[in-house]
Amino acid sequence: MAVLLFLGTSILAFVLWTASSVFRNYQVARRIGLPIIISPVSTLNPFWILLARGFPAILSLKQLPFGLGTWARCTSIGWAFQDKHKLHDEVGPLFTLVTPAANEVTVADPEVAHAVLARRKDFIKPAVMYEQLNVFGRNLNTVEGEDWQRHRRLTAPSFNERTSSLVWEEARRQARDMASSWSQRGTQGTTEVVADTATLALHVLTCAGFGESYPFNEGVRKVAAGHEMTYRDSLSLCLSNIITFAIIPKRYLSLSFVPEKLRKLGRAAQEFQQYMEEMLARERSSAAKEKSETPNLMSALVRASDEDAQAKQSGQHSKLGLTDEEIFGNIFAYNLAGHETTANTVAFALVLLAAHPQYQDWVREEVMKVQDTSLGEYSSSFPRLQRCLAVMYETLRLYGSVVFIPRAASLESQELVSQDGKEIMLPPSTSVNLNIQALHTDAKTWGPDSLSWRPPRWFTKSSGGTPSENNPVDQTFITLPKGSFVPWADGPRVCPGQKFAQVEFVAVVATLLGKYRVKPVLEAGQSEEDGRKALLGMVDDSAIFAITLQMNQPGKVALAWEALP
Repeated sequence: MAVLLFLGTSILAFVLWTASSVFRNYQVARRIGLPIIISPVSTLNPFWILLARGFPAILSLKQLPFGLGTWARCTSIGWAFQDKHKLHDEVGPLFTLVTPAANEVTVADPEVAHAVLARRKDFIKPAVMYEQLNVFGRNLNTVEGEDWQRHRRLTAPSFNERTSSLVWEEARRQARDMASSWSQRGTQGTTEVVADTATLALHVLTCAGFGESYPFNEGVRKVAAGHEMTYRDSLSLCLSNIITFAIIPKRYLSLSFVPEKLRKLGRAAQEFQQYMEEMLARERSSAAKEKSETPNLMSALVRASDEDAQAKQSGQHSKLGLTDEEIFGNIFAYNLAGHETTANTVAFALVLLAAHPQYQDWVREEVMKVQDTSLGEYSSSFPRLQRCLAVMYETLRLYGSVVFIPRAASLESQELVSQDGKEIMLPPSTSVNLNIQALHTDAKTWGPDSLSWRPPRWFTKSSGGTPSENNPVDQTFITLPKGSFVPWADGPRVCPGQKFAQVEFVAVVATLLGKYRVKPVLEAGQSEEDGRKALLGMVDDSAIFAITLQMNQPGKVALAWEALP
């Protein structure tokens, strides 16, 4: 009886606390003046996250009548990928989600999105959302203020034209080897597109970013001496369990009494830490021998670390360099941003191209014209392969790795002006979520076929003349409203690796489609249209895993690669 009384009292207290918290936040939300959706749970409530993932049927609450379940549409992780722009069509381009924990303003207004990203000091990265990325150390993604300026100043210069040229050459080399292995499988095709593009992207990153080049079938696929796991597997396990690190510090994951699954994650963290320490040691050894290597991200980080160490030895407090822990944090961050997101984009694009053979021909036409003169050279080829870049943009528009960009108003109230001229005053520390998926599928920006994958939408006919040697397809990119396409964010904190990713993607797609045609492997009785629908179903059946969008069943349909005559 006492237990039941305790449980009943606890439940009643929780309900009363939730109701009072929601009411208090509702009063604040009314003053903001945006449409309001009331939710009994916060989007970051750990219990709700686990419940929604473990028992997805709970999300059927969104079907409740009279709008009573609208909150369930916009509180699960990655909800925007499936919803696209639908909720905003119903309630408007901006709305406030009132929860017991806080108010969250969701934005699908390009003007407001641009303003939020442009005003770095007014809208900061919320620490609670990014702390999980500090698992190996603070890094460019997670720091603010002067620390951010320091990290940016030390790392951004590595992303230059010399690096782009190296990315181009390495991506083409890796793509040739990858395509060769795929084509050898004949009509059986491959179901390893996602895994293989991840290997390719990691090899490009380790070459251009860390000065270590590997053959496609070796390198990060092989267990290095003194290790129990490969570089790829240890990194992959850490990335896929990034949320776990936010709950359980990695130093506790290797304890003997924790479950085996968590101990394996602990071993992966130790393995990846060891790989990073070995890379750092090799770079320091090269620097000590004064080898004339091409400057890269790792060499820049080492120089920054040495500056920090020298300052400390002289008794100074250095704010110019990086500690070793910050180096490891940045290596991990660039592995996440520099390989997983690009690899996912390449994988989605290849599946979509297989589902749309007409766009393969469209891209190949451009590749062949460029190939006649200079496909092997970065400086003369990349600027001319505009259709390959359009394929990347269109893939990022509908299947970008990130569906939300979280920000928070600073400690002062912040004023914003919407696209229709409405003035909005946000209280201090208000959460602001930029709904990237909605921005990228708004029919007002992208037209009535905004949900269709159509790369040519990115071009408008250029105004003059016939195609020339320098402009073989005579097309120019469309001009979009600011804030309507932000896969790399925007403003001062735009992704420094944007050009890196673009060069890598274009090099891979141009190399593959210049010599191969890709198509789905059909099952018995399937027509070509059936195969196309199966591929589209495979990419649409995607969800947020850890922090990026990925296909749920990437091997469901095999892709066959046929060499062109």
